[in-house]
Amino acid sequence: MVLSEAEALARLEALRRQRDAIERQITDLLLYLDLGRRLGGPASPDADGRADAPIPVPEPTPQPAQAPVAAPPAPPSAAPERPPVPAFAVPVEGEAGLSETVLARRYGRALIEAVLAVLEEAGRPMHASEILARISEQGFSLPGQDPVAALNTRLWKRSGPGGPLKRLGDAVYAPADAEEA
Repeated sequence: MVLSEAEALARLEALRRQRDAIERQITDLLLYLDLGRRLGGPASPDADGRADAPIPVPEPTPQPAQAPVAAPPAPPSAAPERPPVPAFAVPVEGEAGLSETVLARRYGRALIEAVLAVLEEAGRPMHASEILARISEQGFSLPGQDPVAALNTRLWKRSGPGGPLKRLGDAVYAPADAEEA
């Protein structure tokens, strides 16, 4: 079977459109992987079961007479360090089936207990930023772009009637049983 020039040009154009679509998909996947690495998402285990192995990314096959394609973004030089996970946030033997919700609540209670200990040790009301600095030394961390605001919100919620904390001003807290100074 011999193709006419019009048929050959039509098939060539269809193949170029397919190639462009595949290159867009490859670029999207490379960007997705890069974003996942930058955000420090959970790594998926490789064939050996190791979660820290790099994910193989297929390279596009070069095509003759191809327009230049933008190079994929370079992977970050080093992954951001994560603070150590406190021991109470990791399930112990017999607790492996606990849900994330239960572990998050346990972490929240331990965080408030640590805040109360810091406030009692200081013997004075403290600003949320001072409290965060002290509990960070103990291995606690708070998510988000502004950890002080995240801590302030948690402390504010626990400073209501019957709560363990008392709010004395903007982001300033003391134990509920302490007298105002």
